[in-house]
Amino acid sequence: MSISYLTPEFLIERNKSRCIDCKVCVRQCSNLAHQYDEEEQTVISDDSKCVNCHRCVTLCPTKALYIKKHPLEFKGNANWTGNAIREIYKQAETGGVLLTGMGNDRPYPIYWDHILLNASQVTNPSIDPLREPMELKTFLGRKPESVKIKDGKLTEKLPPQLELEVPVMFSAISFGAISLNTCKALAASAENSGIMWNTGEGGLHKDLYKYGKNTIVQVASGRFGVHPEYLQAGAAIEIKIGQGAKPGIGGHLPGEKVGSEVSATRMIPTGTDALSPAPHHDIYSIEDLRQLIYSLKEATNYEKPVSVKIAAVHNVAAICSGIARAGADIIAIDGYRGATGAAPTRIRDNVGIPIEFALASVDSRLRDEGIRNQVSIVCAGSIRNSADIIKAIALGADAVYVASSALIAIGCHMCQKCYTGKCNWGIATQDSNLVKRLNPELAAKRLNNLLHAWSHEIKDMLGGMGINAIESLRGNRLMLRGINLNDRELKILGIKAAGE
Repeated sequence: MSISYLTPEFLIERNKSRCIDCKVCVRQCSNLAHQYDEEEQTVISDDSKCVNCHRCVTLCPTKALYIKKHPLEFKGNANWTGNAIREIYKQAETGGVLLTGMGNDRPYPIYWDHILLNASQVTNPSIDPLREPMELKTFLGRKPESVKIKDGKLTEKLPPQLELEVPVMFSAISFGAISLNTCKALAASAENSGIMWNTGEGGLHKDLYKYGKNTIVQVASGRFGVHPEYLQAGAAIEIKIGQGAKPGIGGHLPGEKVGSEVSATRMIPTGTDALSPAPHHDIYSIEDLRQLIYSLKEATNYEKPVSVKIAAVHNVAAICSGIARAGADIIAIDGYRGATGAAPTRIRDNVGIPIEFALASVDSRLRDEGIRNQVSIVCAGSIRNSADIIKAIALGADAVYVASSALIAIGCHMCQKCYTGKCNWGIATQDSNLVKRLNPELAAKRLNNLLHAWSHEIKDMLGGMGINAIESLRGNRLMLRGINLNDRELKILGIKAAGE
């Protein structure tokens, strides 16, 4: 038997003066990092099994547990870091592709943090959102060049639109990758908050059809769960071409996650791997994409906007120009920090570009071509707070997608082990014993609170800029300034340096 060169990533420290051997940690850890020693009649820990999900620490009644990063240090080397060496050890022992969950955690620049907001002072006074009306309502969909109005009323039918109370939506996360309780929480919160949630490529569970008016149904390369009733159920349809965490490759839901409920929803046999091919096998050109867009519009009587989701890549502006001309009503662009349940580590960490650059480039290109009104832009890829949302809209987005922040709100501790199916918080799992740990009603309330807090902060920031409607900020880059950015970065973003 070969010896493993891998040391534990984390250390579990137990304060024995506080620990009462109640076995809460034993029952809560799906990774079996805690066990009860019957002979010694005490709880012991196996550091090698800890993923640092914080479940045991949070629920320990006496606060006797601490998790720390393993102190083992490799000889200092800027090129051969400890992490690089550990990854080679792991592949040498397993012969497998390195997998990871959630988004890119490399220390690349976060451009949201290098963009500052302008504020009004004397000549353009600020607005008090507590005493004056502030409009956050957003409409997503194709806008006509002009409209005909008679007696103060529209005399023509507008293209179908999605109406959002705030410019935020829950991004695509499939049933299978996450639990049904998580889907229920997202759907219920979307309904309560007047926004949309997205099914992802896993189809729509029968219990979720009642949320149809707040649902975006996705059509991905695997066509899982796609049928006429599904297309009719949602308020919009999204064609998923790519996603930020793994541009250019398909998806894989392991067979152990495909139980009877997932099987019925995805329309695949129980226990079989759900493999999404990298391309749509009926899309090899913009013309093919156009045909699918209009096929979906025909299937739904032109009553629903059709969105196309792509990953942010180097030629994203040209791609989006083609998508707009192909008849899409909405384009969703997912940056390289976008998350997923499972992705090859090398793909997640090395493919794609920052959403900030992609968004600015696409907005500029569509404006230059005079077709910006033909399509709405949704920005995705690690939107962390209300300031990121405001900056994204000023760079040119109509709205944003959030996923990681939504999951964190309901309990995710970003341990990045979603692909194992052992999520201790009941989110990224199909294990019935773990799923029930997430109460969908309480989770929905937490999401409602998050959106409520963000909407207040957005109004405060708008008021500080002297703007009383989110529409007036869209693409208004004069309200942004860059800090610690070089001239090339400022040019791509289309903003001025702070102090200029």
